[in-house]
Amino acid sequence: METAHRQVLLATARASLAHGVEHGRALPVDAADYPPALQALGASFVTLRIAGDLRGCIGSCEAVRPLIEDVSHNAYAAGFMDPRFPSLGQHELAGLHIHISILGPLEPLACASAEELLSRVRPGVDGLLLEEGRHRGTLLPAVWEALPEPVDFLRHLRLKAGLPAKYWSPGLRVFRYTAESITEE
Repeated sequence: METAHRQVLLATARASLAHGVEHGRALPVDAADYPPALQALGASFVTLRIAGDLRGCIGSCEAVRPLIEDVSHNAYAAGFMDPRFPSLGQHELAGLHIHISILGPLEPLACASAEELLSRVRPGVDGLLLEEGRHRGTLLPAVWEALPEPVDFLRHLRLKAGLPAKYWSPGLRVFRYTAESITEE
């Protein structure tokens, strides 16, 4: 993605957070006002950190709206709707570091066992989405930095999906995806 588009996405995420503090909702954006690359359907995750500590992370696994709108929505959601944290306050905006992940398409991985999945996953490259029934969880490719061992990555993914750490069943659906990272300098 072009540097200029990356900067627009970061500015939009920050503006949506400020708008959320002021108005209690995401910054409304009209995709038609942006370049075609930002009008295209896109899936994103917005991760917020303060002093290196997680402050919110919300996103979309599938592209269902224009990328610029998805980033605005997910930035607001990360700041005000992540159930792990209270709503973002005005005093936190200045120290906030924003990281945006633009997700590639989901690729189904048909695996008969956890061992087969572990042999096919690409550490440092793949994000994974796991789902079965009402259980669903994803870990972004950036999480490999904290969990570099595939066994640990899969264990944490299962737990995030609300499943036991060593769970496996024939009904488990697994998808992988890549992500382009956009961070503030």
